[in-house]
Amino acid sequence: MTTLHPDHLPAPPDAPTPPPPAAGAGHARPNKPLAHRVWRGRPEDPRWARPAFLAMLLVIALAYLWNLSASGYANSFYSAAVQAGSQSWKAFFFGSLDAANAITVDKPPATLWPMALSVRIFGLGSWAVLAPQVLMGVATAGVLYAAVRRRFNAVAGLIAMAAFALTPVTALMFRFNNPDALLALLMTVTVYCVLRAMENGRTKWLVWAGVAVGFAFLSKTLQAFLILPPLAVLYAVFAPVSVRKRLGQLGLSALAMVVAGGWWVAIVELWPASSRPYIGGSQNNSFLELTFGYNGLGRINGDETGSVGGGGGGGGGQSGGQWGETGIGRMFNSEIGGQISWLLPAALILLVAGVWLTWKAKRTDTARAAFLAWGGSLLMTAVVFSFMAGIFHQYYTVALAPYLAALVGMGATVLWEERARWWAGGALGVTVAVTAFWSYVLLGRTPDYLPWLRWAVLIGGPAGAAGLLLAARLGRRLALAAVVVSFVASLAGPTAYTLSTLNTGHQGSIVTAGPSGASSMGGPGGGRGGPGGGGGMRGGMRPPGQGNQQGGGMGQPPTGGQGGNQQNGRQPGTMPGTGTGTGTGTAPGTGTAPGGMGEGGAPGGGGMGGLLNGSSVSATAEKLLEKNAGDYTWAAAAIGSQNAASYQLATGDPVMAIGGFNGSDPSPTLSQFKKYVEDGRIHYFIASGTGGMGGGGGNSGTSSQISSWVEKNFKEVTAGSATFYDLTRPKSSE
Repeated sequence: MTTLHPDHLPAPPDAPTPPPPAAGAGHARPNKPLAHRVWRGRPEDPRWARPAFLAMLLVIALAYLWNLSASGYANSFYSAAVQAGSQSWKAFFFGSLDAANAITVDKPPATLWPMALSVRIFGLGSWAVLAPQVLMGVATAGVLYAAVRRRFNAVAGLIAMAAFALTPVTALMFRFNNPDALLALLMTVTVYCVLRAMENGRTKWLVWAGVAVGFAFLSKTLQAFLILPPLAVLYAVFAPVSVRKRLGQLGLSALAMVVAGGWWVAIVELWPASSRPYIGGSQNNSFLELTFGYNGLGRINGDETGSVGGGGGGGGGQSGGQWGETGIGRMFNSEIGGQISWLLPAALILLVAGVWLTWKAKRTDTARAAFLAWGGSLLMTAVVFSFMAGIFHQYYTVALAPYLAALVGMGATVLWEERARWWAGGALGVTVAVTAFWSYVLLGRTPDYLPWLRWAVLIGGPAGAAGLLLAARLGRRLALAAVVVSFVASLAGPTAYTLSTLNTGHQGSIVTAGPSGASSMGGPGGGRGGPGGGGGMRGGMRPPGQGNQQGGGMGQPPTGGQGGNQQNGRQPGTMPGTGTGTGTGTAPGTGTAPGGMGEGGAPGGGGMGGLLNGSSVSATAEKLLEKNAGDYTWAAAAIGSQNAASYQLATGDPVMAIGGFNGSDPSPTLSQFKKYVEDGRIHYFIASGTGGMGGGGGNSGTSSQISSWVEKNFKEVTAGSATFYDLTRPKSSE
């Protein structure tokens, strides 16, 4: 049995707190080869610790790389920006959607940079786009282990790694190209650095924490700041230095954060607007407006000008808005629960137990600091997610995964070491029993998926809990058997959902983990079942040369549509749908909004249209756009970023996204677009139908004006089932 560090337990007020042993403290490091040191680890570690850690990293990497190409280009919105960044350093810097720099994505570009560099080196393809996200997942697991292992033990670190990697939404987002993967990694690094600073009050670790938060801001703006209040209060109250020095160190950390995150913002805001791309998602071409509006306070109060459905505000409290019902139970409901909440009750119970165990320890106790750091980050983020009335997607909850995993690893090992105390054994037993029961509930939400598993969990959980309750009285073998049964019962449910996630491709803007039916929210127009009927957007846009996959096609949200087979495009096959409109296929679900996305990005009359995923590009349409594309700045222009992204990824040539992601950004204006056409810079306009974007604003304002002007003045060209307008052939020339 491993032993607790002395300050795990209450100590007299005047007793000194020995810091955690530094690497190699008390041990003379022999001059061993590097390979030996990497394999063996620190001399004071058990011989099995470092090999087990490296093996766990390898298993996570291999599991997350498995079937990676099934997701194709994943979110084509970001993949198109990655493609652009691999072709143009200016697009790389700004995060432009196209290499000609018409408009940026609606986030800062830090997440795009690793993927764009990968594509520059290896060429455009699914692996080049998504493998960097997998590496971020492996890195997050490694940092998590280092943080937990340093203060507790190797077992705690390995448990934290397993809990993290087997959380379904983790397996989803670290194989997907949204900004959340880099954000989660940097937030984990932030907590690690703060805990290092808590050991001896060294300023450099707090400064590094500020740097990590600054770069996290360049990944997903203000979400990076959610954990700052609990971490700042923690250091201000419990750091082992004077109050004056604590405040000065926090000031330096804040300065480092501003510099690390602000340098890019300053350049963008000072750069002449006429020579940079329009800031996507903003209404005034300002990144600061985007940060504090659409991506900031608008997410909290629902007043997101330019977002899907406008900016009317969503209300708070227990109301159910277009992005799901808010309230204290949001993380556990049918929309979110199957993504993240499997171990959330356990994390909360173990947080209370850990704080209780260390409550009477000295002010500078680092074990208590670890529980408060991870627990405060978890609670702060979960509360904001629970009550935010603006745009909210299930996959946002990946931010919680490192926090709850750390609490599970730390709490489980601490209580196990204290199991001789009746309450510690009881707390372990209650944790396992509650976790097993909650897994039974979550598995019951997908009754057709492994129906036997929920009953096995319901039986195994109480059995393991009883064994843990009596572990101090049982022999070693029986106690270890109880531990094994408890772990299996606790992790069987999330493991099953994680395996389902790893075995399935995911595409589009709204994706969810687990089997079909695991989540019921998909945003406006999705109805119960949402995009993908709980499985998210599956099938879909595939890089050239990757062939078919089961459930291919564009994997559109359930906005209607019969799943046909479009065999003349790059993405043959479609997914079965249950809607009643027309289109090229939908993901499984029961949505009721009419319409669907046909080839060429033409909505079938409402719904989410091309907002959630792009259109399927036929070989005929691709050939049309590629002809003489080098003679133009943009091979084509389309309403909305997803539609533009589909054609850009298919052809490799820049395609202008009119109106940005939602089609609602006022860029370009009608006069600007007319000037581009007059100068011969755009070849084709991709028809978007009378329904526009069906919700974002593409059917009104600038986008609508441009569409009307083009349809009135230029000749129509058909390629396959898609309609284009040749902007070099005005009708007046007939």
